[in-house]
Amino acid sequence: MNDESLMKRALELAKESVTLGGEPFGAVMVLDGKVIAEAMNQAHIDHDPTAHAEIQALRIASREQGRGSHPGSVIYASGKPCPMCMAAMVNAGVERVIFCADDEIGGPFGYSTADGYARMKQDFGSQGAVVEHLPLPKQDEPFKLYAHKVGG
Repeated sequence: MNDESLMKRALELAKESVTLGGEPFGAVMVLDGKVIAEAMNQAHIDHDPTAHAEIQALRIASREQGRGSHPGSVIYASGKPCPMCMAAMVNAGVERVIFCADDEIGGPFGYSTADGYARMKQDFGSQGAVVEHLPLPKQDEPFKLYAHKVGG
């Protein structure tokens, strides 16, 4: 098992996704030289805009590993990860992200990540959605409850 063979598997999953009516994305997640999750884009199945291949791989690995943190792991993605997927992988502690098709390949088919990354570089609240801050009394209670629960 090497980078090339794992990427070929991600590409196979992407092709399988298309044959099943989905989008052309697959992902393979590896930890300590062992495949811990394989996934394909399922946004069309679940009507879930977050069900991208990389996030689906994280969900599978998290369920099977019984944890949401995956330090030392590697994700092989058939296409350049979008900002949402990249943020999820970073948040989960993925150590390496290896992708195959870049924006030059995906762009002509409507799958460029350039606009998404450009929007995410904007200041919070200037990324395309109206963001409003509504502080309320006792807004700190969930945090205090959590700190008490975990002994903090």
